[in-house]
Amino acid sequence: MQNKVVVITGGSSGIGRACAEIFGKAGAKIVITGRNEQNLQEVTLQLNQLGISCLPIIADVANENDCANVISDTIHHFGKIDVLINNAGISMRALFEECELSVIRKVMETNFFGMVYMTKSALPHIIQSQGSVVGISSIAGYRGLPARTGYSASKFAMNGFLEALRTELLPKNVHVLIAAPGFTASNIRKTALAKDGSQQGESPREEEKMMSAEEVAEHILKAVRKRKKELILTSQGKLTIWLNKWLPKNWIDKLVFNALKKEPNSPFQ
Repeated sequence: MQNKVVVITGGSSGIGRACAEIFGKAGAKIVITGRNEQNLQEVTLQLNQLGISCLPIIADVANENDCANVISDTIHHFGKIDVLINNAGISMRALFEECELSVIRKVMETNFFGMVYMTKSALPHIIQSQGSVVGISSIAGYRGLPARTGYSASKFAMNGFLEALRTELLPKNVHVLIAAPGFTASNIRKTALAKDGSQQGESPREEEKMMSAEEVAEHILKAVRKRKKELILTSQGKLTIWLNKWLPKNWIDKLVFNALKKEPNSPFQ
């Protein structure tokens, strides 16, 4: 990673912020994006204090022009791009029958189209560097989760897009990684959208028992170095995918339903 240029969307919190530090400590020059200028500046200051070169760029990945500007600013500042980590994302928690369609649309625009816009703008430079495109997916991209229809759809779409892209780019030696961290301690559940588009406010899960964002970032760094195609984290995540593949669908449907029914303030209660 020495002197590699790494662009991380949603880099001011959670997994994105952890990746900025972990990749930066490994020698990379970092570009972080986000919608909150103050948060970006705070993270940049902390990275600079660690001796990490960081360029913060205010951008909403759901805006195609913002994504193009991120890439042009990165090239102007650093001259190249070696790794793009599509991390920016939002979640949702509501039954589909009660959910406003604007919530589904917003999740798709950020999680899926935001990745598409960033990857489209960055790809010529990544092809030139024979670098990496990383998508921070989810176990919900392998197994649909009730009350997360929009989120699951966005991650399934991401997985299919990146798998197809990886195959297209075989002759050009570009690395494409689908990373599914499983449940990770972050603020994504606190900012998840409710049925009316408002933020959920509190996590329905015990965050302290989850894998830390820093540990996830370490795994992602190793996967990028080894140019792995897929990364699935946490024993729960691996088990869920395995069970979904091999158990009869009516069994796994009931298992998943009953597990999520136990969440605090579950919409199934």
